[in-house]
Amino acid sequence: MSGLILVVEDDETLAQVLRKTLESEGYTVTLARDGRTGLELGRGTDLQLIILDLMLPRMGGLEVCQRLRQENITTPIIMLTARGLDTDKVFGLRLGADDYLTKPFNIDELLARIEAIQRRAGRPGKLPAQVSVGDLEIDFQRMCVTKQKRNLDLSSREFQVLECLLKHAGQTVEREMLYQEVWGYDTAVTNRTIDFHIARLRHKLEDNPREPRYILTVHRSGYRFMSVPEQS
Repeated sequence: MSGLILVVEDDETLAQVLRKTLESEGYTVTLARDGRTGLELGRGTDLQLIILDLMLPRMGGLEVCQRLRQENITTPIIMLTARGLDTDKVFGLRLGADDYLTKPFNIDELLARIEAIQRRAGRPGKLPAQVSVGDLEIDFQRMCVTKQKRNLDLSSREFQVLECLLKHAGQTVEREMLYQEVWGYDTAVTNRTIDFHIARLRHKLEDNPREPRYILTVHRSGYRFMSVPEQS
C-alpha cells in the first residue's frame, strides 16, 4: 500500500505509534499536533486520508472536519475520540466524517478501515469520468457534484452512496447492496445509518426532499435512482 496520510493527534505517544504503524504498511505520514495546523495541512490535494482526533488544542476536530467540508475538500476522514457517546458519532458523521473510532482502539481495526476506504475510493468502471443527470453534474475524478452550476457539499461517504445508486440507475438498490458496496466491513452500520445518508443526499440534491425526483424509496427494500446518467 502507499499514499499520504495526515494524522492530526496531540497525544505524542499515540501519534508516534500511528506513524510507525502506517509507515510499516507503506504509507507516508504527516503529523499535526493541533487543529489549526491540521486544517491547513488537510487542504493538501495529495492527501489520501485524514485521521483526525476530536479533542485538539487551538481548534477541535469537529470544527476542522466541518471547515474542510465547507471548502469542498472530500479527502476521507476517520475521526478518533476518547468519547464513546452516540451523539458524538452522529454529529461527526453529519459534519462529513467518513468513519469513526473510539479510543482505545485496535490498530488492526484501524488498518482494516483504511483499506476499506481505499477499496471504495476508485471510480466505478461502468461510469464515465463525468455524467449529467437533470440539473446535476457529477465528476468522479474530482469527487464533486454541482447543481445548476453550484457546488454541493457532499461528504466522501455521501458521494459513495450516490455513486452506488448511479451505477444501478433505474434499478432498485437494496439496503444490503448499499451496505456491501459502501460500508463493506463495518458491522456497526444499520438501516438507520443508510437512511440517514439517503436523507442527507436528498436534502442536497433535490429541489424538494419531501417529493424527490432523483432518489425514490422502494418500500421495505431500498432505493432507486430514477434518471439514467448521460456522459458529459
